[in-house]
Amino acid sequence: MKAKIPILFAVSIAIIVLSLVLVKANIVQPIATIFTGSLGDARRISGTIKEMTPLLILGSAVYLALKAGLFNIGAEGQYTVGACFGSLSMIAIGGGIGVAVGCFVGIITGALWALPAGLIKAYRNGHEVITTIMLNAIALLMTKALVAGPFKGPDQFTPSTSMMPVQSRLVPLFTIGNLEIPQSFVVGIVIVLLLAYWLKRNVSGFELKATGANPTAAKFAGVNTKQVTVKAMLMSGGLSGLAGALQVAQFEHRFYDGFATGYGFDALGVALLSGSNPAYLILSSFFFGAMNKGGTALVILGVDKGITTVVLSIVIVMFAAIRYRKKEDIRE
Repeated sequence: MKAKIPILFAVSIAIIVLSLVLVKANIVQPIATIFTGSLGDARRISGTIKEMTPLLILGSAVYLALKAGLFNIGAEGQYTVGACFGSLSMIAIGGGIGVAVGCFVGIITGALWALPAGLIKAYRNGHEVITTIMLNAIALLMTKALVAGPFKGPDQFTPSTSMMPVQSRLVPLFTIGNLEIPQSFVVGIVIVLLLAYWLKRNVSGFELKATGANPTAAKFAGVNTKQVTVKAMLMSGGLSGLAGALQVAQFEHRFYDGFATGYGFDALGVALLSGSNPAYLILSSFFFGAMNKGGTALVILGVDKGITTVVLSIVIVMFAAIRYRKKEDIRE
């Protein structure tokens, strides 16, 4: 049994090496390219932080749901809806107040988009994976229709809202040479710290963890598990919507068809890789962000960027296997 983890590790390395061989790439050069492409200088580090920021907030959203025993696969849809409606508020109101209102709208719309899945899970025991995947598809098609119709900016030739006024956009919190630390990144760090504190020190946080660990035992202990389930989905959806609104305010400055690029799905990997400690969300989101940023540099070598997805998937599988093995050792 104990030999299975080393075997899995060896097979994983073999898959990565074989993937590089099949695309006729030098085995060492792509690894160096990913590293330099993500951390080679201040400008590239800023790009990695940009990739990391939405993953940090979305990872926190998915992590919170996981602690309640829920797989919120719908973070992508909640992120999209929050970005769409949040952007309208920012453009209509403008200035710092517009950004604040837009973020609030993003939270509310993201939470409302997650609410049906929470209610169906709590009161009809419908699996949240199915309902959130369906809501993702609806969110994608709905926002696509809106941005191509009533939400389309009068100055745009493609399905897109108008650009946010320059004075309304979030600027980096501080800049050191080419290194930029965006405000939304700091917001993400604060969210992780507050989430860690809430889960460990707050009664409602304990009830959420108890519901996720054993809903039957939690119910007999006096926890309203149905209420906790709905609240967990609302909070997870709200954080996802906030991530979308902040992405508009900080980086994109508009909402457009194709805005969602898979951050919501990557967030599940970020949350799973963080394990039992929410503070590790920072490290796992950094890893995903570095791989996403460094992967773009692989195109120059003629290596498909998708190789980074292979690496990320294998890392998650290996991490899950190690965690499972530890649990088996405890039981023995």
